[in-house]
Amino acid sequence: MSNSASPATKRQFLPEEINLNNWSELEPYYKDLVDRTIGSKEDMASWLYDLSEIEAVVSEHAGWLYIRMTCDTTNKSLSEAYAYFVEEINPKISPYTDKIHKKFVAIPFVASLDARYALYVKSVQNSIRLFREENIPLEAQLSLKEQQYGEIAGAMTVEVEGKTLTLQQASNFLKNPDRKLRDEVYHKIVSRRLQDRERLDALFNELVELRTQIASNAGFANYRDYKFVALDRFDYTAKDCLDFHSSIRSSVVPVMDELMSERKALLKVDTLKPWDIDVDPEGKPDMKPFEKGTEMLDKSIACFAEIHPYFGHVLSTLKLKGYTDLDSRIGKAPGGYNYPLYESGVPFIFMNASGSLRDVITMVHEGGHAIHSMLTHDLEFIGFKDIPSEVAELASMSMELISMEHWHHFFANAEELRRAKREQLENVIEALPWIACVDAFQHWLYLNPKHTIEQRTAEWKKSILSFTSKQVDWSTDQNALEVMWQKQLHLFEVPFYYIEYGMAQLGAIAVWRNYKKNPELGISQYMTALKLGYSKSIPEVYAAAGIRFDFSEKYIHELIEFVKEEMKKL
Repeated sequence: MSNSASPATKRQFLPEEINLNNWSELEPYYKDLVDRTIGSKEDMASWLYDLSEIEAVVSEHAGWLYIRMTCDTTNKSLSEAYAYFVEEINPKISPYTDKIHKKFVAIPFVASLDARYALYVKSVQNSIRLFREENIPLEAQLSLKEQQYGEIAGAMTVEVEGKTLTLQQASNFLKNPDRKLRDEVYHKIVSRRLQDRERLDALFNELVELRTQIASNAGFANYRDYKFVALDRFDYTAKDCLDFHSSIRSSVVPVMDELMSERKALLKVDTLKPWDIDVDPEGKPDMKPFEKGTEMLDKSIACFAEIHPYFGHVLSTLKLKGYTDLDSRIGKAPGGYNYPLYESGVPFIFMNASGSLRDVITMVHEGGHAIHSMLTHDLEFIGFKDIPSEVAELASMSMELISMEHWHHFFANAEELRRAKREQLENVIEALPWIACVDAFQHWLYLNPKHTIEQRTAEWKKSILSFTSKQVDWSTDQNALEVMWQKQLHLFEVPFYYIEYGMAQLGAIAVWRNYKKNPELGISQYMTALKLGYSKSIPEVYAAAGIRFDFSEKYIHELIEFVKEEMKKL
């Protein structure tokens, strides 16, 4: 894995050979930004350019430290390199960042900046509001604690048919037509999770305590309210999220119940068990769209190029530079991500592929993020590239559905293609209640930070049962139900970054609907919206994509009805 991508433009402020792990080399450039006299609009423009450059360079350096660590959690030197930056460099940057923010909002020429900077100004004001010196060591401590989740989850393996498998690899057996085998593998996975249940509960207690202290230091009654400010949620409130939960419960859960009832009938079982959820209900074997990550990437390039030549170019660029790590293996952190690298402009895609349809969906999802990263690279100010999740996930989740129209690259057999599309649409229906459930759980967690483990478990069970199908029988698998939340890495690593998936899923359905009506116009609007980065509000970006930023019960019902109609065609 290389990190030698050539920057699109030569550095003007920082030297090319600077050692970013040496604070004595880096500090003078931060000091320059704080101390520099800004006497004209031209001075301000130059200052903003230098600020963009240093933030892009440092962000990309930190990115590579994180990428390498997640690619091999067993390599102590990689973990130590990341920890050094988090503990020794980041805490020294933070006070300068606060001073730079205060300097920026005090510049008399800020008012003359064009309207695209308005959101950045509001974001900077939020950062100033949140910054506390006493939180710097707590935030460093928090980053290292969050890292522990990946190490614990990455080490989880089970033995299936004589092979040691990651939990991601083992979960493929849950699609096997042999119900006895599914039952066996399901309980092996659950048993492995239960081994670390207490350890993860203890870690989560520490995370809640640290986050609550950080919020309290910043003058907030709870971490949820602090995080809403930190996430720059200018366009909706906590109450809107609660309304979203309610709308999903009333509009989507009944549809999921219908799907599970159909599944139960097709499987011809007396009770639908948790290990019956992923298998093909007609008893067909699991689809195998690819063998290795390299094959998946090549097929994704062909798929994307057919939608739009630029989309194929994006993934080809990642392949050429070696900016992917796609296959699941022991010791690799769980999950998947697209890491934007702001200086080079070429992102990195990380995931844990094991040959399933779910992997194809993850690949096109992260590919959507990669397209977004590269479409925004030419924006002249880094603040425009710090895209809110509601927009970032619109890019990725829309690509899941748009690409579906071109999945013949993965599924040459017409029947398998039909199955894959139907499974994806079922995933859309099933994902929305899970997203709402996880978000509702987070609200409770941080509004009740002194909860016990027993209370947390009880609240999770209450929440998941209100968002899951009543067709599924959990009577003999209460332990599995109780630890289910621990598999959601967002709860441990990026709190409150989850409901955005739900909002973006609704937007993605609308983008897909536009694409089906008029492919050329749909893609043109999609790309226009993504190119805006964060120079416009979330509702404005959605409008540019030809859709609405709306999660009312009426709108959710309209979109879910569209999905149901598309499913009938399959």
